[in-house]
Amino acid sequence: MNTVMHHTMPEDTYPERKKFSLASQASSQSLIVEQQILAYGLEFRKPNKSPIDISFNNIKYTVSVGNILRQQEKEILHGINGRFPPRQLIAIMGPSGAGKSTLLDIISGYRITGVEGVVYTNGRIRDLSTFRKVSCYIQQDDRLQPLLTVQENMQSAANLKLGVNIRQYEKEGIIEEILTTLGLYESLHTRAGRLSGGQKKRLSIALELINNPLIMFLDEPTTGLDSSSCYQCVSLLKMLARQGRTIVCTIHQPSASLFSLFDQVFVLAGGECLYQGTTDNLLPFLDHVNLPCPLYHNPADYVIELACGEYGEEKIQTMVTSMQNGQTLEWMNDYERLPDLKTLRAKNPLHKEEHFRKGGMQETSQWNQLKVLTKRGFLKSKRDATLTHLRLIVNILTGFMLGTVYIKSGSDGTRVLDNYNLLFAILIHHMFSTMMLTILTFPQEMTILQKEHFNRWYSLKAFYFSISIVDIPISVISCSLFTIIIYLMSAQPLEYNRFCMFWAVSLLMVFVAQSFGLMVGAIFDVVNGTFIGPTFNIPMMMFAGFGVTLRDLPSYLYWGSYLSYLRYAFEGYVGAIYGMDRETLECKEGYCHYKYPEKLLSDMAMRGDQFWNDIMALLVILFIFRTSAFCLLKWKLVAVR
Repeated sequence: MNTVMHHTMPEDTYPERKKFSLASQASSQSLIVEQQILAYGLEFRKPNKSPIDISFNNIKYTVSVGNILRQQEKEILHGINGRFPPRQLIAIMGPSGAGKSTLLDIISGYRITGVEGVVYTNGRIRDLSTFRKVSCYIQQDDRLQPLLTVQENMQSAANLKLGVNIRQYEKEGIIEEILTTLGLYESLHTRAGRLSGGQKKRLSIALELINNPLIMFLDEPTTGLDSSSCYQCVSLLKMLARQGRTIVCTIHQPSASLFSLFDQVFVLAGGECLYQGTTDNLLPFLDHVNLPCPLYHNPADYVIELACGEYGEEKIQTMVTSMQNGQTLEWMNDYERLPDLKTLRAKNPLHKEEHFRKGGMQETSQWNQLKVLTKRGFLKSKRDATLTHLRLIVNILTGFMLGTVYIKSGSDGTRVLDNYNLLFAILIHHMFSTMMLTILTFPQEMTILQKEHFNRWYSLKAFYFSISIVDIPISVISCSLFTIIIYLMSAQPLEYNRFCMFWAVSLLMVFVAQSFGLMVGAIFDVVNGTFIGPTFNIPMMMFAGFGVTLRDLPSYLYWGSYLSYLRYAFEGYVGAIYGMDRETLECKEGYCHYKYPEKLLSDMAMRGDQFWNDIMALLVILFIFRTSAFCLLKWKLVAVR
C-alpha cells in the first residue's frame, strides 16, 4: 500500500495536476457530446413537463436468507441517503455485491418488498403509481421481441403507449425521429434478434422514449458492448439528460473517458455510500479524506479498488463517515443553490403533480391493448420456427408414425387392446408435446412481460387474453391434422359424430395441457420447469385408468382419479370409439375376446355413456388451470418486486 501511495512530486502541486488532467479530458468529451446534441437538434423529443428532482432518505433493504427451517434477515442497504438532480447523467458505481442494482430497483419502484426509508420526487413523498407514469426502467439484458423488426417493435410500442387520438402519421413521425437520432433508421427492417449488442441497447432506449419519460433508469447499459458502442450509448444518455430528464444508471467499472462523461457519481460499497458528487470533484474529495489517487491512475478504477477494500476496510469507513452515508451534498456542483425539500415543493405545487399524472404515459383502452398485442402475437407466431412450424411438423410426423404402427387397428376385433394402447399414446402425445413446448418457450416471454408490464405498456389481462387468442388457430390446426391422420390410418369408425367426439376430446386435451404448461412456466425457469412439469403429470397418468383400472385402485387413492384430467380425456376417447352401443367388430381370426365393445368397457371399468360428463369435467379443469395460470402470473409479477 505504501508503494502505491508514494508520490514523486510535491504534494501541493500533485492534486492540481490530476484535477487539470481530468478536467481537460471531461471538457473535451463534453464538447463532443454538445456537438452531437446540436447535430441531432436540441428540441428532439424534449419533455414539455417540469423536471423531477429525486432524493431518498435512510433507505434500507432486508432479505431473508437460509432455508425454510432456519431463516435469517440480512440487510443489504444500510440507511443510504442521496440526491439525483434533473438534467444530470448519474452513475451508481461500486464493486460486485455492493448494492448498485438493488438501489436502482428501489429508487425506480421495481423493488418494494423489504424496503424501508422514503423516496421523494420534487420534495414530496413519492406516489408510486404517479411516478411510474413518468419513468421507465431498462434492464441489463435486452428484453426485446427478437422476431419483430425494429420498425414493428417501435410501431407496437407506439400503439400501446400513445393515445388512440394521436394519428398514425404522427406516430410514424415520432418513430422516425427517434430512430434517426439513435442511429437505427438504417436498421428499420432488421429483426431485433439480428441486431448487434449496441443496436439492441439503443433499441431498448428507443422503445421507452416513445412516451417521452421524464425519468430513465438503466441497469448496466454498457454490459456486453465494445468501447465505441459504450461511448455512443453514454453520449446518447447525456444528450437525453440535458433536455430535462433525470437519468440514473448503474455501471461497474468504466474507462477514464467513459467516466468523464457522467455528470454525477454515486459510489457504493457494502450497502453504504462512499461518495456522492460530480465526477470532477471526486479527486478533490479523495484528497480531502487523505486518500489521493495515484498519478496516471483511472479515478474510476481507484475508487472501485477502495470500495473493494484493497487498501484496508478502514478506508471505506473513512469515506462513509465523511460522506455521512450520502447526506453530504457539498461535492455537487453549486450545492449551495440546491433547493431543499420545502423549496422544491413550493416550486412544484400540487397541481403540477396532477399534471404529471395526466402528462405521463397515455394509457390506451383494454380493447386497444388487446388488439395491438394480438396483432403482434400473430406476427410472431407466423415467424416462430418452434411454436408454429416445428409444432405442425411434429404433429404430422407423429400422426403418420403412430398410424403406421397401429394401422387399421380400430376396425380389427383381434387388435382391440392394441387400439386401446393407441388411444393412450395419443393422449400422452397431446399432453407432453403441448405442455413441454409451453414450459420451454414461455419463460422467455415472461422476461419481456416483466419489463413491458412494469413500464406500463399494457395490463396483464390484455396480455393474457392475447396469448390465449393467438394460440387458438395453431392449436386447432395442428390438433386437427394429427387427428385426421391417425383417425383414418388406424381405421377408427367412420361416423361423423364419433370423429367429432374424438376431435373435441383431443382439442380440449391440448388446451388443458397448454394451460398446465403456462402454470409451470409462470413460476419456474426452463431448467426447473422441465423437471416439475413431467413430475406432476406422473400421478395424472397413474389415475387415468390405463394399466391399473379405476376398479382396481385402492380406496384410499381413488380420490386421485377425480383430479386427473387424463382420466376424463381417456374415458372420453374410449367412449367415443367403443361407446354409444357400437356394433360388433369384425373378427379376422377364430376367436376375438373383445369383438363386443361392451366387454372391453366392462373389463376396463368404464362406461360408454359418460362422454358429456367427461367433456364438462375437462372444461371445468381448463377453466381452473387458465384462471390459476393468470393468478400465478400476477403473483410472479409482484413477487419479483
